[in-house]
Amino acid sequence: MEANKDQVQEFIFRSKLPDIYIPNHLPLHTYCFEKLSQFKDNPCLINGPTGDIYTYADVELTSRKVASGLYKLGLQQGDVILLLLQNSPEFVFAFLGASFIGAISSTANPFYTSAEIAKQATASKAKLIITHAAYAEKVQQFAQENDHVKIMTIDSLTENCLHFSELTSSDENEIPTVKIKPDDIMALPYSSGTTGLPKGVMLTHKGLVTSVAQQVDGENPNLYFHERDVILCVLPLFHIYSLNSVFLCGLRAGSAILLMQKFETVSLMDLVQKYKVTIAPLVPPICLAIAKCPVIDQYDLSSIRTVLSGAASMGKELEDTVRAKLPNAKLGQVVISYIYTHTHTHIS
Repeated sequence: MEANKDQVQEFIFRSKLPDIYIPNHLPLHTYCFEKLSQFKDNPCLINGPTGDIYTYADVELTSRKVASGLYKLGLQQGDVILLLLQNSPEFVFAFLGASFIGAISSTANPFYTSAEIAKQATASKAKLIITHAAYAEKVQQFAQENDHVKIMTIDSLTENCLHFSELTSSDENEIPTVKIKPDDIMALPYSSGTTGLPKGVMLTHKGLVTSVAQQVDGENPNLYFHERDVILCVLPLFHIYSLNSVFLCGLRAGSAILLMQKFETVSLMDLVQKYKVTIAPLVPPICLAIAKCPVIDQYDLSSIRTVLSGAASMGKELEDTVRAKLPNAKLGQVVISYIYTHTHTHIS
C-alpha cells in the first residue's frame, strides 16, 4: 500500500563540528598538489627497495613530464591506461600524469593470469599497458591481437615494448590544455565486491577529491595524517584501500609515503625502524605476521603512532596481541565501502 505523502518526514542530522570545505570542482592532481608550496622540499616518496627519495617538487614535476610523454604517445583525454604494476614510484607518476591530461587509470594486479588481464584491458578499452618487464609476456599476445595497444615497461628494456624513460624525459611544458570537468572519470579500478565477476568502478575527479577531503581535511579528520608523518605503503596500490586512503590521502597531507613492492615481515620491520614510520596501514594477516614474528623485539617500532587495519575485521584476540607488541600505537579499523566513495575509520 502506498504511503501517505503527507506522513513522510525528513530528518537531517548535522555534526556539531564545522563543515569541511571540499574543493571538488578541482581536478584530482590540482587538489593533491594544492599545498605544494608548503612542503615542496619535503620527502614525498621513499622507494623502500632502492632507498631513492623523491621530494614533493620532484613528484609534481615528474608527473607533468609523464603527462607530456603520454600525450606524445597519442593518449588523449578520456583514454585509458592500464597500470599493471606493483608499488613503485612509476605507478604514482603514471597515475598523476594521466590525471594531468584527463586520461583514465585502470589498475590491475600483475599476478593476474593473461586471460584475466586481457579481459580487463578489453573491457576498459586500454590503449597503453604499463608494467614490469617480468610481466610483459602476459600481455604480449593481447597487444599483438590489438595493434592499437602499446606495452611499456618501467625497469629493463624488453623486446616489442616501450620504456618508461620515454615519458620521464619529455618536456613538462608541452602538456596539452584540457578542460577537466568534476564528473569526468579519473580512475577505473575493477572490483567484484560480493556480486560475481570483476567490473569497472568509475571514479570521478569530484568523487575522489570528496573522498580524500572527508578523510584528511577539516578540523577533525578521520585520518590524522600530517606533513611530518611517514606512511607505510605495503598494501598494493592497485587496490582502492591503498590507492585512496594511503597514497592520495598521504599526498594531500604532505606526508612521506614509504613504498614496499611486496610484504616480507623482517624487511617491513627493518624499513619501519630505518625511516621511523609513524602510520602503518595494514590488513589483519599482516598484523598477525608482525605480532607473531619471533624477532620483533629486535626492532625499534616505537615510532608507529597509528596502525590502521582494513579490508577485513580484526578480532579482539589479534587486537590485544598487536597492542601488546606496539604499545605506543593507537589501533584503527578502516571500513571501505564497495562503492569506493567513502572511508570510515574508528581509532581506539
